[in-house]
Amino acid sequence: MIFSIDRDVLLNHLLIVQKGLPSKTPFPILNAIKLEVEEDYILFTSSNSDISIQVHLEDKSLNVLQTGKIALLGKYFIEIIRRVNANRVEIALVEDKLIVIKADRSEFKLHLVDIDDYPAIDFLDLDEPILMDSKMLKEIIKETNFATASSEKRPILTGVNFKYKDNGLYCVATDSYRLAQKNVKLRTHSKSFDIVIPNKSLDELTKIIDNLNDDIELYINPNKVLFKFSNILFQTRLLEGTYPDTERIIPSEYPVIIPFNKEELLGAVERVSLLSPRESSHNLNIIKLQLKTDQTVEISSTSNEIGDAMEEVIPTGDISGNGLKIAFSAKYLIDSLKSFNSTEVYISFAGEVRPFVIKGNLDQDLLHLILPVRID
Repeated sequence: MIFSIDRDVLLNHLLIVQKGLPSKTPFPILNAIKLEVEEDYILFTSSNSDISIQVHLEDKSLNVLQTGKIALLGKYFIEIIRRVNANRVEIALVEDKLIVIKADRSEFKLHLVDIDDYPAIDFLDLDEPILMDSKMLKEIIKETNFATASSEKRPILTGVNFKYKDNGLYCVATDSYRLAQKNVKLRTHSKSFDIVIPNKSLDELTKIIDNLNDDIELYINPNKVLFKFSNILFQTRLLEGTYPDTERIIPSEYPVIIPFNKEELLGAVERVSLLSPRESSHNLNIIKLQLKTDQTVEISSTSNEIGDAMEEVIPTGDISGNGLKIAFSAKYLIDSLKSFNSTEVYISFAGEVRPFVIKGNLDQDLLHLILPVRID
């Protein structure tokens, strides 16, 4: 195996496949990247058991003198290519035992791992993909994934539920204390599916598609889902189990509805939460919101150890209802507000000890819900 290529082109592709490498693994072979060098392209493959990535590199700068397949430790290979100061790199296999990397005046020799030990990865490629706009997928991840659970006590809640029915895609995330729900229409019809994609997989996927503007193809089976786009295959396992019925916790009536300027409310909550007490079981900043008789809203926090904070926020329009005092996690509201594209948000309260709902004027398909904290 002998080839040379533009260093930046190689590095850009390696940084994508790097996201499939494990941080820790009981299987050392998964620390390797598999390279399959053909006459006019290279396939890079990585996997960490949860996600698998394959990148197809085809570029005019690629010059292949000899084809071949190898597996080498990804961490060291990527760092070498990242740090060399050269326009081109030359890579050659020597005696099937190591590769020599030449870049300007630098030369590195890397020992290989046994390619026969690298697991065979079966990337899905079914007949009827689901087409999704990349912008829509990025929005779904941004607006829901933050609300997934970080604890593994209930593994099913560490992912986002993607459910297709009635030509609509329903995406829901919850950690039992808050909920994010986005409903969208797809351009193509699909068979019904109900899957849960791990939050960590979605985090890595969104990094890869950050600058993508093309359509994405989805292939789904009961155990995994494949995202196919550009020159990249991104496959992730699915979480096992039945996702809870979250529709039943969304209130149907709201005695109090208050409109806010999103940025003004976000700023006020961030400032007041600086002095807010920590709720012991979850270490969250608890603040209070009170609707006063003059139709202004007071946001406050009180801590015996730190001090007090209070700020008034003027609603942007008419308020429905009156008389409300409620406490909740500042972090949950901050996370929610940051995910909205809207300039104005509407917070609908079902009661002082019932969940409240946040919607936005420019995000008609998005709903967030937060559970309050009981106060004396």
